[in-house]
Amino acid sequence: MQMNSKKSENRSYYKLGIKNGMPICLGYFAVSFTLGIIARNAGMTAWQAALASMTVNASAGQYAGFTVIAAQGTYLEMAVMELIANARYLLMSCSLSQKFSPETGLLHRLLVGFDVTDEIFGVSVSVPGKLNPFYNYGMMTVAIPGWSGGTFLGVVMGNILPANVVSALSVALYGMFIAIIIPPARKDKIIAMLIIVSMAASFIFSRLAVFASVSSGVKTIILTVIISGIAALLFPVKEESPHES
Repeated sequence: MQMNSKKSENRSYYKLGIKNGMPICLGYFAVSFTLGIIARNAGMTAWQAALASMTVNASAGQYAGFTVIAAQGTYLEMAVMELIANARYLLMSCSLSQKFSPETGLLHRLLVGFDVTDEIFGVSVSVPGKLNPFYNYGMMTVAIPGWSGGTFLGVVMGNILPANVVSALSVALYGMFIAIIIPPARKDKIIAMLIIVSMAASFIFSRLAVFASVSSGVKTIILTVIISGIAALLFPVKEESPHES
């Protein structure tokens, strides 16, 4: 009886993940279109680019990878470039792991960790209480095909579309970011303040000459650790006990 109840709960979270992941899918489809153009310029076929998108669901990481391929770089250069470009996901994964219950197995954690993107992370951490991995599976079910499908069509059709249309498609993802952060910011003034501080600090970091040689991924890690650490000290969040509703 308990097993049937758990399966029903997993199905509910999976369906909810698909529903909440559809905007991510559509945004990914539009944005990955431009990656397809870059992949084509690097000499890749549509299927090669689509496979890359299925295994590396990250715009900065893929852009860096396609750049190395175009320059005929070595595997070592590729590995170092990907580590730097995707370094921020290490922090996101650590943060997301705290949302799981202690009973969540290693396999579930690894599968969820395979597709920790900015958007999926933002939606996942906003879930009240503990996170069911099937919620992420639902989002991944639609997000990954959206990303790889957009890359595929970008290779096939990207150079046919006008440049201003391609640029307009890239704006879609920023709208999705806004949709993720606005609701919690409206409910909590502290969150709203931290968002403003984070945006201002990110802008300042991008303009300071001392950080000119630092990658965007490393900058994100530095800002995340500093701002989240200060916020945790000044505004600690009381964790609910299992008996609290």
